[in-house]
Amino acid sequence: MNDSPPAEAFPRSAGGPGRGRQGRSGRLAGGVRAALFLITTLPFAIAALLVPPILLVGVVTIPIAGLGLLLLPAFLYGVRRWAEFERRRVGRFLGEEITVGYRAQPPGPVAAFKTVVTDPQTLRDLRWVVTMILPGIPFGLLGLIALVGVPATVAQALLWQAAPADDPMTTTIGIPVTSWPVALADGAVQAALLTLLLVFGMPPLARLHARLSARMLAPSPEARLTERIETLSRTREGALDAHASELRRIERDLHDGTQARLVALAMRLGLAQKVIGDDPQAAARLLTEAQNGAEEAMAELRTVVRSIYPPVLADRGLSGAVSALAAGAPVPVGVEVAPLGEVPAAVESTAYFVVAEALTNVARHSGATRAQVQLVRDGGSLVVRVRDDGRGGVDERNGTGVAGMKRRVAALDGSIAVSSPAGGPTAVEAVLPCGS
Repeated sequence: MNDSPPAEAFPRSAGGPGRGRQGRSGRLAGGVRAALFLITTLPFAIAALLVPPILLVGVVTIPIAGLGLLLLPAFLYGVRRWAEFERRRVGRFLGEEITVGYRAQPPGPVAAFKTVVTDPQTLRDLRWVVTMILPGIPFGLLGLIALVGVPATVAQALLWQAAPADDPMTTTIGIPVTSWPVALADGAVQAALLTLLLVFGMPPLARLHARLSARMLAPSPEARLTERIETLSRTREGALDAHASELRRIERDLHDGTQARLVALAMRLGLAQKVIGDDPQAAARLLTEAQNGAEEAMAELRTVVRSIYPPVLADRGLSGAVSALAAGAPVPVGVEVAPLGEVPAAVESTAYFVVAEALTNVARHSGATRAQVQLVRDGGSLVVRVRDDGRGGVDERNGTGVAGMKRRVAALDGSIAVSSPAGGPTAVEAVLPCGS
């Protein structure tokens, strides 16, 4: 599915004045954005100078009636909130999300003190403060000079006559400005240098500072490991719950359906055996009913087997199975399948379930007139996308099957996102790891 216009709709020139002006304006905008980022960093870097002495006061006051046990956690939690704000600011500049999981603050001063001091992310936050101070102040000053320097230079060149006669303005190289030619020439040179600093110097400096901050603000290796263990524990619990739920469903289907029909079949055969000598017609009728019951039992047994692992996956593969689902949907469904390569059976089964559940939602709840299914291989992951043009407003609490999809995907250590604003459209995207 590709809705973008053809390449001919956007003719490119090899290099014209319009393209050159656009490139120069883009570089200038990037320089201004970088300078603004560094300028906004400057007050935070100056404020960071207060962190070491306040931290020292908190440590020193611990023996004084335990005052530090109250001051230090409160101060460190304040630094934590500051770091969270900086993660959002740096993340916006870099175009990425920086998330960290802190340990929860327990009640009681001693427990709070122990938790915040032993949290590995606390030390990284304090190291980030040092990163704010050392490069933050000089980089921020350079950003201020680069952004304000050009208009200040122009003003200086135009107002040189306003300086006292006994103390004339001097140029950047120390030459007194006593005439318009000197003022304009010096202003042009200084403005050009500051413009070069703004356009070519600010972006790398801003990226360097942002990357240093992002590295310090990112989760520590210990935090990443802890988060990974917690995630695996949750997905393992979800997989076990899903497995137990499937076993209960299979047992219920077999007990209430197939087993009941087999019991009735055995009873009819037993009655037919008893009356076959006395009433052959009744025996024939019972045998006919037994045959019909056997066929119904086999049909239900096939249904149960298909719910465990759909035979269409083994017969036609994931692409053919999804095409079969689309063909049986009550609304037109477009299918786009890229070359998928080798896909594990568990991943195929989960992808099939996601598509089946999503198309069921399309038919039952969305009011859509058409839907689109896309399967693509992205590196070591299989990406499943289902989109419809329905009314939207999907709520997983209302039995839409979203919770079941999330459990199945999480069991494979995958991820799933559901976008369904009121008024539509609804889009489901599941990313399933399947190896390289």
